[in-house]
Amino acid sequence: MIETTTATGLSAKLPHPRYRLPLLGDILTTDFAKPCQRLAEQARELGPVFEQKLFGYPAIIVTGVEAVEEVNDESRWEKHVGHALTKLRPLAGDGLFTAYNSEPNWAKAHTILAPAFTKSAMANYHGAITHTVRELTDLWSTTPEWIDVPATTNKLTFEIIARAGFSHSFGSLADSNSGSFVEAMVRELAYANRRTDVLPLFDKVFRRDDHDRHKADLTHAHAVVDDIIEARTSDPHREYRDILDLMLDSVDPETGERLDTVNIRNQILTFLIAGSETSANTIAFALHYLSTRPDIAATVRAELDERWPTAEFPDIAYDDVAKFRSLRRVIDETLRLWPTGPGYFRRAKQDTTLSGRYRFAKKDWVLVLLLAAHRDPAWGPDADQFNPDRFLPDNIRGLPPRVYKPFGTGPRACIGRQFAHHEIAVTLAAVLHQFDLESDPSYDLDVRETLTLKPAGLRLRTHKRRR
Repeated sequence: MIETTTATGLSAKLPHPRYRLPLLGDILTTDFAKPCQRLAEQARELGPVFEQKLFGYPAIIVTGVEAVEEVNDESRWEKHVGHALTKLRPLAGDGLFTAYNSEPNWAKAHTILAPAFTKSAMANYHGAITHTVRELTDLWSTTPEWIDVPATTNKLTFEIIARAGFSHSFGSLADSNSGSFVEAMVRELAYANRRTDVLPLFDKVFRRDDHDRHKADLTHAHAVVDDIIEARTSDPHREYRDILDLMLDSVDPETGERLDTVNIRNQILTFLIAGSETSANTIAFALHYLSTRPDIAATVRAELDERWPTAEFPDIAYDDVAKFRSLRRVIDETLRLWPTGPGYFRRAKQDTTLSGRYRFAKKDWVLVLLLAAHRDPAWGPDADQFNPDRFLPDNIRGLPPRVYKPFGTGPRACIGRQFAHHEIAVTLAAVLHQFDLESDPSYDLDVRETLTLKPAGLRLRTHKRRR
């Protein structure tokens, strides 16, 4: 139970939206299609800490940079899976993303998988990443019509993680039939993000078709991944050294235990979902900004052309990627405005206070709304604008500490964030080196929310650059 006190010790209530109704709560001021974007708007008036209540279920929203810094303190707060991620557990079970803190498989898997994201391991994935990105640029070179950017980048990043991590391919990017698994996973994210599940029997009565498709997608996803595992374990002469082999062959050095087959399936699905959708959306958002800000695109291209002055597809070496400072600033700024997820949940590890006036009991939880925290006025008067120079070295020193967290925070932060940065950078470098980008002049950025944030309806045309 969350309590608040004033400086004089008198009780005070958390701020909440206007027009709250009995039983229904804040239904009149909630945008059910874009709930987190609406909360970010309300944070300007109600933040840095406020409450939303729907159908009797309260949620505490944290948006101010100082309050976010407090709840990112691992000595007092920890990750909370939260209601939204719990709805993804039928698909991903106790994978790294959805495991509860108390589940032993989280610590075991984290220890076993840590070597999969060292520098040497990342260098081994680089070839698969660049080869798959080459498929994308080849496809876009022969596509004169408008490109559905989010759909294509989703296929790209699914292929990258499948090939690099599991030596498996779902098919060529040019194959129109290769996206069925990808589409099923995207639907699962949308289904997990539904808000109507708090209403008894609502889904089974009014959304039966969605419920039935969810069951079918779930069965399909588990079967596909089980087949991948079975094919690997039944090959007595396998010589791969990828993430799947690591999970099959490694033991936890502390316990000597291996991951069981069901957990390996859960980890693969976690990587395929969390490790693809997030990167795909970041690439799409970045391409939107680069297509509408030719001045910024020109700065990045100048950096790339200095390394690869000819028109051929660039021979991107692993060590090249870290040298592209302008490109990295574009990626960082894209993730600031549109992080991989709109926020993350934190839970009090003990009785504690927040902002010096809100008292939390042990296991009380909050939602850190990155959409608002990353646009707090502390980021500057242009916090809502796309400005990669915000991440120039001299400017970084003035940024709020422990608040820029596009991949989460603490030991439960995304284990694959370096992989994500690498594939995003390689993709953007190749696309900008090869193409000029034509934006749709009628398009206004429309961000769809599932468990991630996606630029819905984003279309671009690509034109081979002339040198």
